[in-house]
Amino acid sequence: MIYYPILIREKDDLVEFEILSIIIFGLIIGSFLNVLIYRLPLGISLLKPRRSFCTNCNIKIKWYENIPIISYILLKTRCSSCKKKISILYPLVELLTSAITLLLFLKLHFTVEFYFISTIFYLLIVLSFIDLQYKAVPYTLLIVIVTITLFYLFYLHKENLSTFFIFTGTIVTIEFFLTYYIQNVKAKIFNDDSLKIQKALGEGDIPIIAIIGGILGLQFGILAIFLSAILAIIPSLINKVFKNEIETPFIPYLSLSLIIIYLSGDKILNILKGLYLV
Repeated sequence: MIYYPILIREKDDLVEFEILSIIIFGLIIGSFLNVLIYRLPLGISLLKPRRSFCTNCNIKIKWYENIPIISYILLKTRCSSCKKKISILYPLVELLTSAITLLLFLKLHFTVEFYFISTIFYLLIVLSFIDLQYKAVPYTLLIVIVTITLFYLFYLHKENLSTFFIFTGTIVTIEFFLTYYIQNVKAKIFNDDSLKIQKALGEGDIPIIAIIGGILGLQFGILAIFLSAILAIIPSLINKVFKNEIETPFIPYLSLSLIIIYLSGDKILNILKGLYLV
């Protein structure tokens, strides 16, 4: 009995060390994801140059200027060479990645599912920020994330494979009819020729929706699709009013809804049941 408090304290210390390690690991991964987000759309090699560089003056960044979050603060958000302001997106991606990694660890611990889901969510972060900036995503990245998801389903959740393909087929069919409506009916109603080439969903949206169905299953997958639509409404309206943009990137909202439902879908479903909405 004398040693029991000591053992408890040592266990608590170990848990705290694991959590701190996961946070730091997430920040490091987030820094790498920033490299992918910047380089992949521009076709820049991930190997050359190996060291990061300022996107304005192209000066290579010193190692101590590339420490996640800390360097951003110490540099006062500006490049040490050209003094150009560093985008807030860099620390945002790092913090977001670290937070998601920690939440997944608390839910799954060091399991095979943790590594699969973490990898899928990391790729979703990259796809989301690329889609926000370019309104398009690299096909290579879509193939990679779909392949990893299929391996994940074959290895751990074969029961969700059918949902993966059901979501794929359903969304392709819906997209076909909605695109026809937009290009042929809506374009005539609003006399807007720009709508004649617009699609209801981007080509990258369909694989992400299939991934949602595969990971979450039928019930939670449908819930995630509805949540993503709700999340996209406000920025879509803002774009219409202030920017007059026609196309709104949907992958970020699909990804966010997948992450939210995966981490807390049961709680959200219980709330909806309590409100008699489901």
